[in-house]
Amino acid sequence: MKLLEGKTALITGASRGIGKSIAITFAQHGANVAFTDLEVNEAAKLVEDEINALGVKGKAYASDASSFQGSEEVVNEILKDFDRIDILVNNAGITRDTLLMRMTEEQWDMVIKINLKSAFNLTKAVQRIMLKQRSGSIINMSSVVGVKGNAGQANYAASKAGMIGFTKSVALEFGSRNIRCNAIAPGFIETEMTAVLDEEVVKKWVEAIPLRRSGTPDDVANCAVFLGSDLSAYMTGQVFQVDGGMLT
Repeated sequence: MKLLEGKTALITGASRGIGKSIAITFAQHGANVAFTDLEVNEAAKLVEDEINALGVKGKAYASDASSFQGSEEVVNEILKDFDRIDILVNNAGITRDTLLMRMTEEQWDMVIKINLKSAFNLTKAVQRIMLKQRSGSIINMSSVVGVKGNAGQANYAASKAGMIGFTKSVALEFGSRNIRCNAIAPGFIETEMTAVLDEEVVKKWVEAIPLRRSGTPDDVANCAVFLGSDLSAYMTGQVFQVDGGMLT
């Protein structure tokens, strides 16, 4: 059964990692997928081709999610190409990890701007579309770090905790218009970001996870499919921890 048949999704930062997995999995479930990244490079083109090969429409757009004007412009462009937007996945994000005593103002500002302000930008840009449709699902990518904090990630944790507060506020504001807003808080997920970590560090993380394994981008994507589909029609303002029980 294709859970997203006939829906159109917009995903930010989907050329690799979790965003890419969400884009492909959405397409497998019948969704047309528009996705953004800073540039439409070879990686983005490959994702676009993979989506189209599944018999749905996929298109990559060059856009900086942290730019308010740029977000408005790309949403208008997507609306012309796809006619509607049913699901928004605010996935764009970066890390600039270091202890607070060494963290620069630039490192703080950049993470907050890209991770948190981008969600505001895109949600503002799609709200009029979803309000007119009187339906929609907004999925914000948070993190377990946004729930519990983490040494050396004050900027990242603040941005992801902010995403949770933003999610709950949007859910309260848009619920009467049948627009849902939920957050996903992934735990330790195997991506290009985590691939550079020391093997012993990874081993310690995994040993602390009740399911005794790290997560995959597909684990997160499957949760996103559920939240984008009508199966979650009575769920809004929630934070779904995809963490193998890490915070249990």
